[in-house]
Amino acid sequence: MGKLFEVMQPEHEAFIAKQHIFFVGSAPLDAEGHVNLSPKGHDVLRILSQTEVAYLDLTGSGNETSAHLEENGRITLMFTAFDGPPMILRLYGEGRVVLPGTSEWEKLAPRFTLLPGARQIIVVSIHAVKTSCGFSIPFYNYEGERNTLQQWAVHQGEQGINKYHREKNMMSMDGLVTTIGQKLSTGILGIED
Repeated sequence: MGKLFEVMQPEHEAFIAKQHIFFVGSAPLDAEGHVNLSPKGHDVLRILSQTEVAYLDLTGSGNETSAHLEENGRITLMFTAFDGPPMILRLYGEGRVVLPGTSEWEKLAPRFTLLPGARQIIVVSIHAVKTSCGFSIPFYNYEGERNTLQQWAVHQGEQGINKYHREKNMMSMDGLVTTIGQKLSTGILGIED
């Protein structure tokens, strides 16, 4: 039932634009490591071309995707219809992390509404697009975005967020170093311990 494409088609881009949530999957190379699957809400995804997307990643309790991308680059984004015609769409690709203060951040950041707690931008170079039926996905009604994470980030302030990054976002649960961890350990971000 699934169809495979080398690049996103206009109908894929239109489908993605309608979704209020998407899911990001990544994993370490070690078979004993933990596969990570994260839901992403808010208007944080941008289509850069038929073969490239980027999303604004907000500060959260873990930073598994970043660690996995540093180790092996593999990433999958999944979108599914919770209303309207059924469909599941997956973008398979190689990702990289773009941190604030870099020239690439300066180029990409204007494409986004920079929400409180913006941690990094994940850029995905797509090598395959796959659609499948989604016939078993239930209907859900979208009621709006939660603002809890943004309120938390505002309450923390810049110093609190930086402290949180140092304490919770430098390594994965399997001990892999994240992009933030690499930069903080070398002092490139100018954040002192």
